Amino acid sequence: MLMEADLPEDVEALRAFALEQSRKLADVMVAKGESDAEIERLQSIIDAFMRHRFGRKSEQLDPDQLELCLEDIEAALGKARAASEAVVTKAGGERPRKVNRGSLPAHLERIEQVVDVEDKSCPCCGSALHQIGEDVAERLDVVPTTFRVLVTRRPRYGCRSCEGAIVQAPAPARIVEGGIPTEALIAQVLVAKYADHLPLYRQAQIYARQGIQLDRSTLADWVGRAAWYLRPLRDHILERLRRSERLFADETTAPVLDPGRGRTKTGQLWAYARDDRPWGGEDPPMVAYVYAADRKGERAEAHLGDFAGILQVDGFGGYAALARRRQQVKLAFCWAHVRRKFYELADSSPVATEVLRRIAMLYAIEEQVRGSSAEQRRTVRAERARVIVDDLHVYLEARLRQVSAKSKLADAIRYALTRWAGLTLFLDDGRVELDSNTVERSIRPLALNRKNALFAGSDEGGDNWAIIASLIENCKISGINPHAWLTETLTKLAAGHPANAVGELMPWTAVA
Repeated sequence: MLMEADLPEDVEALRAFALEQSRKLADVMVAKGESDAEIERLQSIIDAFMRHRFGRKSEQLDPDQLELCLEDIEAALGKARAASEAVVTKAGGERPRKVNRGSLPAHLERIEQVVDVEDKSCPCCGSALHQIGEDVAERLDVVPTTFRVLVTRRPRYGCRSCEGAIVQAPAPARIVEGGIPTEALIAQVLVAKYADHLPLYRQAQIYARQGIQLDRSTLADWVGRAAWYLRPLRDHILERLRRSERLFADETTAPVLDPGRGRTKTGQLWAYARDDRPWGGEDPPMVAYVYAADRKGERAEAHLGDFAGILQVDGFGGYAALARRRQQVKLAFCWAHVRRKFYELADSSPVATEVLRRIAMLYAIEEQVRGSSAEQRRTVRAERARVIVDDLHVYLEARLRQVSAKSKLADAIRYALTRWAGLTLFLDDGRVELDSNTVERSIRPLALNRKNALFAGSDEGGDNWAIIASLIENCKISGINPHAWLTETLTKLAAGHPANAVGELMPWTAVA
């Protein structure tokens, strides 16, 4: 800061000093103007991306790719802001005061750091200063993953009188008997692999940076042992889903190494989900994944067992075959898949644009009734959505007669018309959703893990993937920390928790 004592007393020198400061200020304003322009440009790019993501054209860009783009652009924005602040500080101004983003969680440890003046005498008269207040700022700090060694001592006791008895407490049960990991460490490996999508070899590299040499094969052994203990929990969830009256189902590819052939084969991870929250249902939401070596329709039949009710799915033919064989299963099809068929043609087809407009009207109605009771949803749909659906059916049939049977538009129309009974099921049952996005959201973590891990090492690895991912995803749905839940659950399982009481360990019981 410029003090009065720094000013020259000579008039000419003072004039020269003023001109010099004026030139510096002009340079600062130019530099700051450039920084502000860069900040404005980057912010406009971010705003455009966010409109692209949440606006009507959100399907044009993969959400994961969007996040990567935003990361880089927001990093560049942070750099531009730092440059702008540095210009202001260099000019003798104060850094702009940051907006309070909210208090940090109360449960975090607080480390006090006092930044005090060295001289506590008044700069004016020399008297002693007294404290009249303070400024307090909280910043989020981190201590890199800290490893520690849990030493378990078990004293042995003998009797001096008879010398015939030795007494010692039994060793605590472990998931890896005779091994070095605690259940908390095993939980960390599982969460890192199946929730944070870090392959085991990358985790081994992270541990090695802190001097902990853990071979990838050792970590894999821990994962396999944990999956063996956790399988009954996944099976319990699947059994609960089978007893539901309405389910979502979907499947995604799971590349698996094919031993002896030097390449991968395509397995499948099937997902079955339930979420009654949109219509006020009381059953907890849940999802279960099951690995299968192929996509044959009978896989779903085997997974669902004696399920009887409404199965909400995409257009995969295996589900239609299941419904034909099992009369107690009724299919509800997905309007989002219908919309995608026409969305691909919207730029060149007025018919596709019109279909999209009418489907958007259905979604607008759904937005208004979300959270209402099943009966209220059915009533509103009957009054407002049915006429839209009936008119759309007439419109599609008429246009199908006017376009080439071999065109993509004809394919899109036939896709909808051949599934019309399942697409209109939501009009008569308020529990049915307009699409199968519930289960598609549950599929996304599997796709992320597939992208990072590339492929599973075997069919058994695919099965482990399905078991552990099921439990972690249910933790997410229930809003609880998967690491804390897995640590506690693995500890109980190692201690011999009864197999007929695994329902007590379910993630949703922690928030019930």
